Amino acid sequence: MKLATKRFRVRANRDVDLGRFPTRAKPLYASDKEYESLLAANVARIAKLQNFLFAEDRRALLVVFQGMDGAGKDSAIRHIFSGINPAGCQVFSFKQPSSEELDHDFLWRTNRCLPERGRIGVFNRSYYEEVIVVRVHPKLLDAQHLPPPSRKDESIWKHRYRSIVELEKHLHRNGTRVVKFFLHLSKDEQRQRFLARIDDPDKNWKFNHADVDERGFWKDYRKAYEACLSATSTDHAPWYVVPADDKPNARLIVSQVLVEVLEDLDLAYPKTTPAHRRELLAIRRRLAK
Repeated sequence: MKLATKRFRVRANRDVDLGRFPTRAKPLYASDKEYESLLAANVARIAKLQNFLFAEDRRALLVVFQGMDGAGKDSAIRHIFSGINPAGCQVFSFKQPSSEELDHDFLWRTNRCLPERGRIGVFNRSYYEEVIVVRVHPKLLDAQHLPPPSRKDESIWKHRYRSIVELEKHLHRNGTRVVKFFLHLSKDEQRQRFLARIDDPDKNWKFNHADVDERGFWKDYRKAYEACLSATSTDHAPWYVVPADDKPNARLIVSQVLVEVLEDLDLAYPKTTPAHRRELLAIRRRLAK
């Protein structure tokens, strides 16, 4: 699949205007059959590279998904990581924080879920909620037990951006590659997906009245995401703004980026030392008898 993934990447130290990023791109597939074939090829490649990652046991990959409700985060994770050995992949979803989590700093609950060496960790929403949802609804800070004057100081967002960037630098230095996807959904497409959830009884469980209420803050979320992407897309932990109105297309884009990120690590199975090889041959002779 030929795809210039760099055009979806947010360049470091650049102000982001989401109006310049499309929510729908030219399809990478001509039919459902071709889509399934292309995705299967990328899933298989990711699975093979993950085997190398697991065997090497020196590095890890953290994949972050953010986006408005209905953007397709769950389905992207389900389709793209379906072929990976469960022992080498961990998926965590972060909803409303618990009372215990609110009694710690805003990075604590996600830090506990970071992937071990050799594994891929997937965050369905993440620590970025603390500069997105909380910024749109600053009253949520009241429950975070912050010392004064932090709770009412507008610079709190710059401080949180800095904490996030420093965390991702730390992870990169210690062998965890971080890649982040913002699934860019249009307001009208979200409306269509909400209607589909209502019309299909099997999808009613997905519908949450609060999601509709959040549509009233669409412009605020857009500004929050633009500020966040501008402040936290770096060379070592880039953001990709993925057109999400076409779910299959979005999955192909995300899967291709992941293939490229893993291939860039130049992974391979660990080489056997001469001494270990002699030991294995001796064991083989014993077993052959």
